[in-house]
Amino acid sequence: MQRFVMAIDQGTTSTRCIVFDQNARLVAVAQREHRQYHPRPGWVEQDAVEIWRNVDRIMPQALRQAGITADQVVALGITNQRETFVAWDRHTGVPVGRAIVWEDIRTEDLVAALGKQPGIEEVRERCGLPLATYFSAPSLRWLLDNVPGVRERATRGDVLFGTMDTWLIWNLTGGVNGGLHVTDVTNASRTMLMNLSTRQWDPMLLEFFGVPAAMLPEIRPSSEIEGRTTRVVPGIPITAALGDQHAALFGQTCFEKGSIKGTYGTGGFLLMNTGNELVRSKHGLLTTIGYQIGREPTYALEGSIAVAGSLVQWFRDNLGLIHSAPEIETLARTVKDNGGCYIVPAFSGLFAPHWLAQARGIVVGLTSYINKGHLARAVLEATGWQTREVVDAMNADLGEPTPVLKVDGGMTADHLLMQFISDVLDIPVQRPLVAETVSLGAAYAAGLAAGYWPDLEGLRRNWHLAARWNPVMDARHREDEYANWKRAVELTFAWARSSPST
Repeated sequence: MQRFVMAIDQGTTSTRCIVFDQNARLVAVAQREHRQYHPRPGWVEQDAVEIWRNVDRIMPQALRQAGITADQVVALGITNQRETFVAWDRHTGVPVGRAIVWEDIRTEDLVAALGKQPGIEEVRERCGLPLATYFSAPSLRWLLDNVPGVRERATRGDVLFGTMDTWLIWNLTGGVNGGLHVTDVTNASRTMLMNLSTRQWDPMLLEFFGVPAAMLPEIRPSSEIEGRTTRVVPGIPITAALGDQHAALFGQTCFEKGSIKGTYGTGGFLLMNTGNELVRSKHGLLTTIGYQIGREPTYALEGSIAVAGSLVQWFRDNLGLIHSAPEIETLARTVKDNGGCYIVPAFSGLFAPHWLAQARGIVVGLTSYINKGHLARAVLEATGWQTREVVDAMNADLGEPTPVLKVDGGMTADHLLMQFISDVLDIPVQRPLVAETVSLGAAYAAGLAAGYWPDLEGLRRNWHLAARWNPVMDARHREDEYANWKRAVELTFAWARSSPST
């Protein structure tokens, strides 16, 4: 009987269930989108129950599409949007409110206040992350402070906390009837509550953010979850969980120190493998755990770009200059360059390497010469220049340049953008044959734990090149354009300084 591995990819806008065979080929995929809620400016929420119901539908659907039964699935891996979390009642399984999404910036004032508290430098030293609205702890603190009764119930252990991997595992393994309350080190490393060195919840960090330990899940290695589904499709071993960007690093087989992957979707996320060395960034990057297979973790540096594909969506939906996202490449190719126009998409502030929550997006260099083709090119180039900023910081932190960038995500279908990224980095950009690297990484970690794949070398053999872009841009032109981009970014700094709330 042929065996398979299943992955659940719980993303920002949708949830997918994918079945892979032993050659890492996609056998079946089922997907459902979920609603985004914006009850106030800067607030971004999701209905965790809706997401769970979607999983309830897509798992059986994926099995039907593959033409297989549950007993042919040897392992299930879960990957998820990382900082998004939900808190729920242990006894009823009902969330105390909607899930707060990683894009949410309601905690700007709280983050500013916490930044003035004693011990703030020790916080970053322990968790590896800068204090920002992006991470779970400030939003969890907001929830505990603003929803009546939740703090008291959480202190008693009656309200549980979890990123979306934890929520799904708890429900899949029984929910109120003995559901497993666990997370993995990669998701825990994004909360600001885990000590990077001990890989456990840190008492000092819990006290700083005012989070009761009783509500937190047990932290386990990425490939050692050891649960089994009792609901939806009973009997499938759950053997792995990773945050989505960590799963992409693993799915891209970036197992060597210095290797980098870039995922381009709603946002852009670049991770560099730093091996067993915990490299503390001096250039505005995040220190995180890449993955943990076995006893020892593999660390990583991360640069997060808040707005990448969502800038194309803004160009389509808010400005109405294109009807579908792929049209932007065609429009951008109607002109030979950006015409001197630059777009810095700081819609929710700037992420790595600047970390300015109060910055806001700008368009500069407008003249009567600029047309929608120039704007389209500036939209794409914004992702390229933000990538350059992050990769420069990674190379500086590690002390050596990376030879190649492996890419994945929906935006990699845009050949103009991929060529531009290769040009501004002055290194090759490679896209693998299997585009679903996030799901594949979760499947790889799950399959390793179940013995489906024997070792990392076997996974490397599954990686096949689909496309490659080599740099062709003149060096002087590249640096002149980069200087213009940095001038544009500095204008968002001025906006941040002039904000009354800063």
